[in-house]
Amino acid sequence: MSTTKRNLPLVLGLAVTLAAAVGYSFSAGSTSSAASNEVAKRVAPEPRARNLDTEVKLVTSADLGIPRPGMVLEAGRTAIVITDPQNDFLSPDGVAWGVVGESVTENRTVDNIHALFKTASDLNVPVFVSPHYYYPHDHQWKFEGALESLMHGINMFDRQDALSCDHFHGSGADWLEQYKPFIDGDNVVVTSPHKVYGPESNDLVLQLRKRGIEKIVLAGMSANLCTESHMRELIEQGFEVTVVQDATAGAKTPAGDSHKVAVANYHYIASAVVTTEDAVAGLREAFVGSSSN
Repeated sequence: MSTTKRNLPLVLGLAVTLAAAVGYSFSAGSTSSAASNEVAKRVAPEPRARNLDTEVKLVTSADLGIPRPGMVLEAGRTAIVITDPQNDFLSPDGVAWGVVGESVTENRTVDNIHALFKTASDLNVPVFVSPHYYYPHDHQWKFEGALESLMHGINMFDRQDALSCDHFHGSGADWLEQYKPFIDGDNVVVTSPHKVYGPESNDLVLQLRKRGIEKIVLAGMSANLCTESHMRELIEQGFEVTVVQDATAGAKTPAGDSHKVAVANYHYIASAVVTTEDAVAGLREAFVGSSSN
């Protein structure tokens, strides 16, 4: 791919407030709040998401009183990672829809993940899909956490055999139908399945390093479980990570709104937290701007 650079200003912002994006209002005293804001200003000057001649940078625009380092998008070093784009989470017929459906609908998660897949297909952006499968032997685990127990109990992501696709098509473990043409594309790598929440149990990190990827745009299901666990482990492994907050969703139960909990953690941990609109605009600027038409 030959490279050219477009000198077009790009302003990518998150039109969010602390209450709307994070779902919490902090009641710290005025003295500590002022001190926190002062520290944030000293650590990180007022940032803007922008195209600086030869770079496109995604930056969280909401002022949450913490630094906003952002992440520069670079063709050849940037990839999209999508966790669990599968029926059991994203289809009304999926076994988890009763607890995640409201959040999926509110965030327009299905459409937003679709937009990321389409953008990647249009621009040949690498995509790594990290799926969740359970085979019969996985049901012999000696102990489980709360959600592991739930997923096994409702046969979530079940497959009959690791070496066979019998009864796989249209099952809860299968891809959402509208994503299949994209996942079959040459720009997409499907990793081995993760087993609990994070990529420690699959080959995602190996696959990323084999392709020279250093920067991740992260989306998928579900917000506070596999998506957040992937974010944390990828950062521990030395990757820069930006999370697309409306291309994920989470369960709503008496324990709380897990999407809001996750977004709060994204803001504290990731390089940037952006909307799908911002992510798509940034990818189009970075990847189209780096190739001649």
